[in-house]
Parts: sequence; C-alpha cells; structure tokens
Amino acid sequence: MARQLAASTIKRLAKKLEQEQERLERLIDEHEREREESKLAEGSADRSADPDNVDGGAIEVEMEMDLAMVQNARDLLDRVKHAQDRMKKGLYGICEVTGDPIPLARLEALPYATTTVEAANRI
Repeated sequence: MARQLAASTIKRLAKKLEQEQERLERLIDEHEREREESKLAEGSADRSADPDNVDGGAIEVEMEMDLAMVQNARDLLDRVKHAQDRMKKGLYGICEVTGDPIPLARLEALPYATTTVEAANRI
C-alpha cells in the first residue's frame, strides 16, 4: 500500500514545483525575447551564421546550443506541470510505473519525479 505524504510535505514540494515552473517559464521567455531581437538584427553581418566564416560557424553552434537548452527547459516544464497535475489528483509521490511510493529524498531532489529510480532505469 502506498504511503501518504504529510500535508506539510506536499505543500513544501508544491512550492518547489511552483518555483521551478516560474524559473523555467522565465528562462523560456527570455530566450524567446532574445530570439526576436536577434531576428530584428539578423540582417546585420555580425549575426549572420555563415558556416564558411569562422565567426558565422561559432554563431551557428551557439544558436544550436541555445535551442537545445530551451527544448530541455520546455521538456522539464512539461514534467513539472505533469507532477503538479498528479498532485491535484492525489497521485503525487506514487510511481507511475510500479505504483510504489517514490522515496521522499528523490522528491526533494527532483520534485517533478513521477517514477522511482528503479522504474526510471527500466524505461
């Protein structure tokens, strides 16, 4: 049988999830704003990603790294929202794969975790 997390623990972890959601949304918004500014300046030679030009190649790599970082932030944001949804449904802290309780130490470290370490390794 699954253990119930104390209300104070749920409240503390909900706060962590909320803070992480705000951080990720801010990061994504900042990137989108910078990308829009970059598009406006795209005509300038210093932002043209010409792969034949050393600077252009570096800019292209930097842009790809930024896109990967933003995609990771979006994926993590989806996980945070999923954990928040599970919290609302009373399923938070229960492994989606095994139905076993997720150790509190894991939830403290990764409040958006929806599986135990063992189940995550099997996936």
